[in-house]
Parts: sequence; C-alpha cells; structure tokens
Amino acid sequence: MSRFFRGIAICWVALRHGLDGLVLSGFSRPWVRALTRLLTLGRRLDAPRGQRLREALEELGPIFVKFGQVLSTRRDLMPPDIADELALLQDRVPPFDPEVAVATIERSFRKPLEEIFVSFDRTPVASASIAQVHFAVIRDREGQEREVAVKVLRPGMLAAIEKDLALMHMVAGWVSRLSADGKRLKPREVVGEFDNYLHDELDLVREAANAAQLRRNMAGLDLVLIPEVFWDWCHSDVMVMQRMQGVPISQIDTLRDIGVDIPKLARDGVTIFFTQVFRDGFFHADMHPGNIMVSTQPETFGRYISLDFGIVGSLTEVDKEYLAQNFTAFFRRDYKRVAELHVESGWVPADTRVNELEGAIRTVCEPYFDRPLKEISLGMVLLRLFQTSRRFHVEIQPQLVLLQKTLLNIEGLGRQLDPDLDLWSTAKPFLEQWMLEQLGPKRLWNELQAQGPHYAKMLPELPRLLHSYLGRPQQTQSEPIRQLLAEQKRTNRLLQGLLYSGLGFVLGLIVVQLVIRIRVL
Repeated sequence: MSRFFRGIAICWVALRHGLDGLVLSGFSRPWVRALTRLLTLGRRLDAPRGQRLREALEELGPIFVKFGQVLSTRRDLMPPDIADELALLQDRVPPFDPEVAVATIERSFRKPLEEIFVSFDRTPVASASIAQVHFAVIRDREGQEREVAVKVLRPGMLAAIEKDLALMHMVAGWVSRLSADGKRLKPREVVGEFDNYLHDELDLVREAANAAQLRRNMAGLDLVLIPEVFWDWCHSDVMVMQRMQGVPISQIDTLRDIGVDIPKLARDGVTIFFTQVFRDGFFHADMHPGNIMVSTQPETFGRYISLDFGIVGSLTEVDKEYLAQNFTAFFRRDYKRVAELHVESGWVPADTRVNELEGAIRTVCEPYFDRPLKEISLGMVLLRLFQTSRRFHVEIQPQLVLLQKTLLNIEGLGRQLDPDLDLWSTAKPFLEQWMLEQLGPKRLWNELQAQGPHYAKMLPELPRLLHSYLGRPQQTQSEPIRQLLAEQKRTNRLLQGLLYSGLGFVLGLIVVQLVIRIRVL
C-alpha cells in the first residue's frame, strides 16, 4: 500500500509541475495536442520547463536527483535550457538546516562541537542529494591545525530511499513478468545493483574507505588528487577529509583564463578513467562535473581533484580482460572478434551466427570512427547497439551497469572540455599497452613471483607423493586390462619424467625468489 501511495505522489508531483506536458510535447498527433491542452487547463505553469523539471526532481527525492545529475552531462541528448537547469543538481541542491548538521555531528561523536573542531563554518559550501559539506579546522595527532571538509549525511535519507527503491523493485518485477524483453534486460538484478550502491552511499565510513583506496591507487599517477581521510573524525553519518583548493571543472572559462590546458585536461580524464578500470579494477563511478575540480595550487596546478566517493565500481580479472579485448577489437575495427567475444562470454546464445552478429555490429559502429567527439554521440551508439542486442537476445550484465553509466559521464565531461577530443585514439594506446602487460612476459614474470611461495610450500611433499605413486602394488586385472599393462608402464615412466621436470621447475622458482629477496635486503 505504501508503494501505491508513493506512485500516486510521484504522479501528483509530475502533474503539478507540468511534466506531463513536457513528455507529450514531442508528439505531433492532433489528439495528443488536445490532451496536452486539456491537462494544462487551470494550472499556472509560468516557470520555464527546465526549472519545473529540476524542481520536480528535487521534490521527489535523492534517487530522482541522481537521475537528473546523469542527464545534466548529456547536452547532446536534450535541449540546452533543460541541461543548464539540471546542472544545478550537481552541487546546488537546497541545503538543510545547519543546526541539524551540528546536531548530527555532536550525536555521532558524543561531544560538543567545540571539542571536536578548532573552528566550524556553519554555512554549507556544497549541498548534494545525499549530504552537504561544511569547512572546518581540526588539530591532528601531531598538534598541527589542518583545514578540512566535513561531510554530513542528510537526515531521514534511509526512509526516503527505501520507499523509492520498493517502488522500483515492484516495477522491475512487472517488467520481468509482462515484457517480452524482461528476462534479457534483467531489471530485478539491475535494480538490485542500484539498491546496493545507494545503501553504500548512506554509510560515510564506507565512502571514506573508498577514498583511501583510490588515493593509494592513484598515488603514482600525477594526473589526479584524492583528499586525505582523517579517520579519527569519521563516523557513519560524518566524514572528515582534507580540504582541496581548486576550481569546479564546469567553470571552463575560468580554467582557461588561469592558464589550464583544456585539451590536455580532457585527455587526462580519459586516461584516469581507463587506468582505474583496467589497471586497478576499482573506479570512481559518480564522475559528474559537481564531483570534480581542477587544482590551482602551484605544485599540482592543472590536475584533477576527485570528490564524493560514495559510488565506486569494481571489476574482476575476468571482466577486465573481457572488456579490454572488446575495446581493443573495437578500436581495431575487428568486429568479428567482438562478435566471437559475445558468444564466448555467454552474452548471446551459443547458436548465434557470428557472421550475422559481426555484420550488425559493423553497421552500428563503422560510421562513427575517424570523427571528432563533437560529431559522435556515445549515447546514440549505445542506443543503436541496444536495439541490435534485442535481435540477438543479448543479456544485460548487471555488474557492468555502473561502468556504462561512468563511461557516459566521461563522454559528457569530455564533450564539455574539448569537443574535438577523439575518444577512440586517446584510449587505444592505453588499452594496447595494458593488453601487452596482461598477455606478455611481464604478466608471466609477475605470476611466477606470486606463485613461487605456493610451490615452495608444496616442494617437501613431492618426493613422498612421487615414491608412493610409483611404488603402488599392481592389483589383479581382468584380461582386457592386463593387455594394457605395457602401456601403463610407459605412462608411468612418462609421468615420472614429468614429475621430476616439475620438481626442477619448482626448484628454479625457489632460486628466483631467493635472488629477489637477497636483492631487496
């Protein structure tokens, strides 16, 4: 019943803000126009359509705000006036009462605010759908004062999200049962993934752990800065991290005026994304412009600053290798290999004709190569691929939904920074180098180093196992089996040779490990 009333509330908000007219305005049939005029009778809809859409999303809650944030990066898919309004959702969601934030902090640490911070600015500097941020000063363990950003969770978030997620689960169930594509689209699994990520965002300790992991991963890459987390001041409702000095990446004119190389910034964004995905398998999955700044400090000038780590994605080694092979095949225009990978991975039925799938993929992708990014809409490419996937019964992979979302964010950001950016040529060298490292001598050497201790542990057992196997008494055999004794003896001799060869191989690994450790010492 609560889901029913929530659905009624959503419809009421949509009607009150005139979103029904916005949806129906794209239809030209006379009866649709008449219905639109009828629905707007008696309602004052003086505000611009973009403003009405933004206000409706804000009123509907955090899930809808996040939907608007994703749409705000897709200026190629919507009119500029709507995109400009939705951009306000990225970091300018209406803040909640600062006294509520103070009460949350004091309740979390069971101390007065004055005992927690040296100073605390009650005016929020940023407000998003899940939390808002205040600046403050702490005294660290060494007694030094540090400028920090304090993130405080919005009150009542769990109850609000639970209602919307319950409605989404219900709708996903309907789609699974009633839609012909329901099984292939896996709506229940996709909503389940979204459910997990939203609940993860409500735990700021988890977000702090995500930030710490990304900071370690990106330490050797001089392209992006991740704020330091101060664990003594972190709680499930409060997160304290290093205050970063920079300019929001959406202020492109300001960045250009202070001397930032905008085309390089666009290329660096692609490099950061592919590094996190394919090298680390752990990536920032909420990369809209509200979560990204550019450093203005002299020692780190022009580098990215990543913020808000509530949503991160992770990939297994199997996922990474499959995706890298797909991307590499796409960049080489090897559509046959792309089709074969879909069959090998089980994404399409095993009886799918590879040549037909190859031709369909070529038809979608070939027109977009050798074009600058301003002439390519990845959203439209994905849409055409989705339409093609229906024909071949491609199953949606829920674990890759976040990656697809992030890739669209990256494209939208790249389009804003440098419309002439060639996404394909920028990513191709990185992926080819990654594939070389995964399949070449370096990968073999790394595997030998990793498995060396395991083989060394097995080494003392090998002579006993070998002696036990070769010294087994032969049992009475039936006449057909007796005829195979000669073959069995030959097999035993061959096995003996292989085992001794393996023993030598393991000894070699041990020697390698000893040499490495001696050099380290």
